[in-house]
Amino acid sequence: MSERIPTARQETGAAPVRTGLLIDGKTVETEEWTAVRNPAAPDLVVGHAAAATPERARAAVAAADAAFPAWAVIPARRRAEIMSEALTLLDGSEAERAALMTRENGKISFESQIEMGVFVARTRAAIDLVDSLDRVRRLDGPPLTSYIHRLPMGVVTVIVPFNWPIAILGASLPYALLAGNTAVVKPPPTVPLAMVRTLELFAAGLPAGVLNVVTGSNEAVAPLLTDPRVRKIVFTGSTAAGKHIMAAAAQNLASVTLELGGNDPAIVLDDAVLDQEHIGRLVQGAFLTSGQVCMAVKRVYVHRSRYDELVDALSSALDTQRVGPGDDPATTMGPLNSAAQRDKVAAMLAQAAGAGAEVRELGTLAPGAATSKGHYLRPTLVLDPDTGLRIVTEEQFGPALPILPFDDVDSVLHQVNNDWSGLCSSVWSADAARAAALAERLRTGTTWINHANAVACDDRAPFAASGRAVSDARWAPRACSPSPKRTPSRGTDRNCEHSLTPPASSGRGPAVLRPYVTPTARTPRCKGSSHPGPGW
Repeated sequence: MSERIPTARQETGAAPVRTGLLIDGKTVETEEWTAVRNPAAPDLVVGHAAAATPERARAAVAAADAAFPAWAVIPARRRAEIMSEALTLLDGSEAERAALMTRENGKISFESQIEMGVFVARTRAAIDLVDSLDRVRRLDGPPLTSYIHRLPMGVVTVIVPFNWPIAILGASLPYALLAGNTAVVKPPPTVPLAMVRTLELFAAGLPAGVLNVVTGSNEAVAPLLTDPRVRKIVFTGSTAAGKHIMAAAAQNLASVTLELGGNDPAIVLDDAVLDQEHIGRLVQGAFLTSGQVCMAVKRVYVHRSRYDELVDALSSALDTQRVGPGDDPATTMGPLNSAAQRDKVAAMLAQAAGAGAEVRELGTLAPGAATSKGHYLRPTLVLDPDTGLRIVTEEQFGPALPILPFDDVDSVLHQVNNDWSGLCSSVWSADAARAAALAERLRTGTTWINHANAVACDDRAPFAASGRAVSDARWAPRACSPSPKRTPSRGTDRNCEHSLTPPASSGRGPAVLRPYVTPTARTPRCKGSSHPGPGW
């Protein structure tokens, strides 16, 4: 909630942080501020973010709209040079911004450090595609000869979630700017500070108005969705919010790219390799960022002949986890970002226990964590739950994983393919051909083989989905390609590094160019690859 004078108790040992709005190249102070709290100790305030009004939000859109004509006519190569120079302004601040991210988000320090690097890597990858921007596609006659030019759309609104906000921004903002668009970014309300600091530095190297940042409540920043000058909206978040955004965008027929929730299944076949390496991949696939990742494994279907073996292996691995403050080097899993999210997951677990499922809590709480009021949950397995329970049918977005035995893979396919979610899935088998054949039958945008989650994403591939998970293939190289390809591919775990190392290059970016003469082709469902590289 907003307050006029910051009065809540600040963290000890950390300088107070206060961020303003960024409009037309200037930092704008506001009368009211939003307190940002530490999920590991919610009584402590990390800092305060400016609380925008609708008038301020419209001012940000106006600034982006005014800057658009001049930015759009700058040659693409020069825009790339400007962005590359602006990126150097982030050098030297990574540790400070990562520490701030951990304090406001709750994630472990290692993940925050990786996130700072992912934004830089993705921006550089976008810049590397600059030569494709100015190409003109010629369609020879008879009867006519046509030329297809890719033109920028105008003002782009980018809205990101709390879990990996800066990394996710790197999958859209650089492509929008490189293509000649201007932008207004809305950081997540509970995790705005590190993002604002990052964008203040980056925007200092860009012409005024090209990049604007607005923090505040959803109601206050509604003009970022409804202002007729906004021609593109890129949103990552919940399905409910995505529906609201699509309805708002329809008022002005603004283009929309949505990446929404997922209830991602992992299917463990009877010949799956369940050694330490593969169990480690599955644990990371489900519990990265305490399970708060859209493409995390949300439920596991395992052949009954391997059920006990898998449960024992996962239990042993999860029992080594230490849950505590993200800035504690001994912590392997931080708190959930909000009390509401913790309570939602806890309610799902309570329902499962009440229905007779075994709810197995694992790992240990760090000393003091139990009394800190932090939003902690230990990693938990829910064994053989009824398929109608919320822990199976909904996206938990937390460190709780249902394990369901099966006898017939066709029955699993029926459950998975008739679900509301079609974001990601994974198949675990020693037979790559068998796994690939099953992957083709799954109605999900990305299917990994013997791997899962962001650590297994290939940033060169589209991040597509079916069902209600994504509208438009996100992060595909559409923004900078005159003739974007949509070739489905399958990934295997061969030659796969298992780390959170940013890729050397990336082709992902939402559609931020409007085609002149003819539209681009419809995006079909694409299968992703299990090559390494973060893909939040």
